[in-house]
Order: sequence, then structure tokens, then C-alpha cells
Amino acid sequence: MNCDKKTMSRLERLVVIDFEASSLSEGSWPVEVGISWIERGELRSWASLIRPDAGWSMDHWSIASAAVHRIPLETLSSASPAKEVADTLITLVAGKRLVSDAPTFERMWLSKLLAAAGHSRKSDIAEYNEITFSIFDGYALDMVYETLERTFVPHRAGPDSARLVKGWLKGAET
Repeated sequence: MNCDKKTMSRLERLVVIDFEASSLSEGSWPVEVGISWIERGELRSWASLIRPDAGWSMDHWSIASAAVHRIPLETLSSASPAKEVADTLITLVAGKRLVSDAPTFERMWLSKLLAAAGHSRKSDIAEYNEITFSIFDGYALDMVYETLERTFVPHRAGPDSARLVKGWLKGAET
């Protein structure tokens, strides 16, 4: 790592969050959550499928969305319950600032996950580009976005969140 300690300290206070969902409708619900962060200069990730909560309407299940993220509805019946996923997520992100490249959707799905689990935590999620531009500039900023451009987007929550953190790591090593 070639970045200064202040930059690395800022990066280590951030967690990128990503969801895959039943659809993109307003009534959609999360089917997978993934988070990635930097710890001691290294990428760390966690992800979990989410069993649909009884309060989530199947009217908002989209076969087209399932084809994009390749998570069939049948797979979710053996996934972890929303409460278990939410509890683990809250523990992992405690004291960190959440960041996403699609904060409007991520806030909606995080709120639904937390509500289904009985949590009332505020779903504040910062925008990835704003955070990135506040930390990097010049060649380092170019390297962040070049890394993103050259990395396949798998449309799975863990790898998608890791992709964004890999961009930061590339910028930090310049």
C-alpha cells in the first residue's frame, strides 16, 4: 500500500453494501446482501442469501430479476431468515459508514430487511462516487474507475460490493 495513513484510515471506516432483490419495484424485497470493507489494507467480504419474510409479497418477485442475479426462488427457501441476516449485518457494520453505488435502492432493501427483523436502525447509505471523489484525486482517482471499468459485474451482492472496494484499493496503491 502506497497511500498515506490518513487515507487508509478513512477507507477502513467505510463498508460497501450491495443487495440483490426480488425485482426493482417499490414493493421489492432483498434476496441477498453483501458487504465488503478494508481491514489492515486487505479486502474483506461477507454475503448471505435471505429467506423471504412472511410479510414480503410474492407479487414483487420477478423472473427477469432472478435471471440477472441467478438466484432462483427455490434456493431462498433454505436461506437464512431475515432476522438472522440482519443481526449479523448490524454486527459487521457497527461503527462503519455504509456506501453504495445505488444508495436509493440499497436504502429501500436495507430498511425492509431491518424492519422484517424488528430493527429500527436508520438506513443511511452514502453514494460511492461522492465518497470516492472526496478521498481520491488525479491518477489515484483514475485508477479507481479504471479498475471498475475492467472488472466484470457479476450481479451477486458479495462480489459486486468487493468490486467497488477493489477500486479503492487500486487507487490507494498508486
